[in-house]
Amino acid sequence: MSKAFTRESDGDGEDDDGGLPPLPAGTRNYITPQGYARLRAELLQLIDAERPQVVEAVHWAARNGDRSENGDYLYGKKRLREIDRRIRFLTRRLEIAEVTDPSVHHGRDPIFFGATVRYADEAGAEREVTILGIDEADSARNQVSWISPIARALLKAREGDVVKLQTPAGTQEIEVLSVRYPAPGEAAGP
Repeated sequence: MSKAFTRESDGDGEDDDGGLPPLPAGTRNYITPQGYARLRAELLQLIDAERPQVVEAVHWAARNGDRSENGDYLYGKKRLREIDRRIRFLTRRLEIAEVTDPSVHHGRDPIFFGATVRYADEAGAEREVTILGIDEADSARNQVSWISPIARALLKAREGDVVKLQTPAGTQEIEVLSVRYPAPGEAAGP
């Protein structure tokens, strides 16, 4: 078979989801209005600015002769594939996104999507997490996805409740110390 008719795998497959975990079957893609706006802004930036710049660079590099040893051309084509893959991913995620405003729970006690929860573990160490969508959670900012084990354990609990958290080291009890939601018009998260 001619090499022209084989698909080379360079590690960037069509189904790559940008490094994010897939949504569990039968669940919704909850996202805050701010998270939705960030993903949409990224998509528009890729479509309107970055992709046209890379296309122009590839076009310029292609005119410079031998493409097999043309670094600008090869890098540009690779970058173009990365951009197109990210555009497809963002488009799919935004199409299935269910925008949920956590401020509707402002002043309420039960833990739902968008809550910022302060809790203590069995050793007395206190932590605070904000429960957000899978596409917007950032562990470096103490944000967890609503499908994470800690969020699953906390959902529907109230201030003062003790819940069980399954960890690799076994079951641990954690106590909910406080629950807060953003005020209307305020962004979710710390």
